[in-house]
Amino acid sequence: MADSTKAEVLHDLFPFLRIFKDGSVERLMGTDTVPPSLDPKTGVESKDVVYSAETGQSVRVYLPKIETPNKKLPLLVYFHGGGFCIETAFSPTYHNYLNTLVSESRIVAVSVDYRRAPEHPLPAAYDDSWTALKWVASHSNGNGPEDWLNRLADLGNVYFAGDSAGGNIAYHMGMRYGREKLEGVEISGIVFIHPYFWGSEPIGSEANEVLRRSFVEKIWRFSYPKTSGCDDPWINPVADPNIAGLGCTRVLVCVGEKDLLRDRGWLYYEKLKESGWVGAVEIIESKEEDHVFHLINPSCENAEIMLKKIVSFFNQDKA
Repeated sequence: MADSTKAEVLHDLFPFLRIFKDGSVERLMGTDTVPPSLDPKTGVESKDVVYSAETGQSVRVYLPKIETPNKKLPLLVYFHGGGFCIETAFSPTYHNYLNTLVSESRIVAVSVDYRRAPEHPLPAAYDDSWTALKWVASHSNGNGPEDWLNRLADLGNVYFAGDSAGGNIAYHMGMRYGREKLEGVEISGIVFIHPYFWGSEPIGSEANEVLRRSFVEKIWRFSYPKTSGCDDPWINPVADPNIAGLGCTRVLVCVGEKDLLRDRGWLYYEKLKESGWVGAVEIIESKEEDHVFHLINPSCENAEIMLKKIVSFFNQDKA
C-alpha cells in the first residue's frame, strides 16, 4: 500500500526534515512564508523578482525608506541558512530580519532564494547563488531588469552576508568572486554569521559533543552526497590551499559562545589572518548564546549588539 510505503522513513533528520522511501519529503520547520510588503514598523519596502528563468528561482529585494532620491546606497546580497535543506528567503524569520537590517543600515538588499537538498543536492545552492550574483551584476550599467537596483544600488560597494549554511554560501561566493570577478561589481566586505564550517577532526569543545557532531556531519553528507567528506573544501575552508583568495578586503565573523560551530568560526578567523590574504578581519563572540540566536530572539540584548556591529561594518565605507 502507498500509505505504508510512505510511512517508512529512509532518512530522519529531525528536527529539520524526514525523507520517506517513496521519495517524499516532509519538512518539519522553516516552511512558513510571507509575501513582500511595505513594512509598517521600518518603512522598508520589498518585492520578489525572478533571477533565473531556467529554474524559476527568485530574490526578495529590499529598499529602505528613501530620504535622498536617486542617491546610490550600498548593496547587501544575503544568503539564508537552514542546513541547505530548510527555510527560504521568504520565511517570516528572514523577512523580518532583513527588514530590520535594511532599515538600520540604510542599504539596499537582495535576499537570495536557492534550490534545496534533497530534491536539489549541492552544488545546486552554490550554482543558484552565483546565478543570482550575475543577475545583480547585470544592473551595473543602470540598465538591468530591476529598477530599484538600477536607480539606487551602488554596485561599487557590495557586501555579502549569510548565517549558518548561508554563511558557507557567502564564503564560497566570495572565493568564486576572487577567482572570476563580476564585471561592474566591487565586493567591499563579507559577514559570516555562525558559518557552517566543519572538519573531520574535532577541535575545541567538539570532542565532547559526539551526537551533535554526528548530526552536523549527517546534514552535510545528506545535502552534498558527492562530497569527499568533512575535509572537503566546500565545508572546511581551512583545508583549501587557496584560502587567501577571498575576493574582498574586509571580513566580519560572528560566533556564539554556546554554538557547536563556534570553534570553526574562530579557526577560520585565525587561518584567514595567517594566510597572506590582504585585508582586515574582525570577530565578535556573543556570550552565552547558541546557534542563530539572533533570529530566534531578535530583541535580546546580544542580538541588538550584534546587529549594531553588522550595521557599523556596512556603514564604515559610506561617504
